[in-house]
Amino acid sequence: MGLFSFIKEAGAKLFGKEEEQAGKTIEEINFEKANRLKEEVLGMGLPVEDLNIVIVEERALIFGKVPNQEIREKVILTVGNTEGIAEVDDRLEVPRPEPEARFYTVKKGDYLSKIAKEVYGDASKYMVIFEANKPMLKDPDLIYPGQVLRIPDLD
Repeated sequence: MGLFSFIKEAGAKLFGKEEEQAGKTIEEINFEKANRLKEEVLGMGLPVEDLNIVIVEERALIFGKVPNQEIREKVILTVGNTEGIAEVDDRLEVPRPEPEARFYTVKKGDYLSKIAKEVYGDASKYMVIFEANKPMLKDPDLIYPGQVLRIPDLD
């Protein structure tokens, strides 16, 4: 899929403060960040074979094999929607490439039904967006500015 941009200051707070990292090399810090991201992806129950994540500055490179496009996108979003990650370089393998879903960056004042009205023309389709972003979203009312969401096509 390629390179994806995210808002570095938005997202899950998986990494400790820089002062807590005192005395460690940048390589050690990035290795720990990559391990936390792997734990987060696998903790979501996303099936990724041979998952490997490498952090280079504010970019996360993701390697592994996923069963389909939906899981690929969820892995990218799980990693990218993490504070401190500005870019995700997707190197995941998928057996049968499928069309990509659209991505939407949440703005201040957005809520899922407003987004559904904008992208689908029907506010009642907000559950389609919610379901497409599980398990990252646990509640349809809990989204935040800067978060990137999957917006699948309606069949």
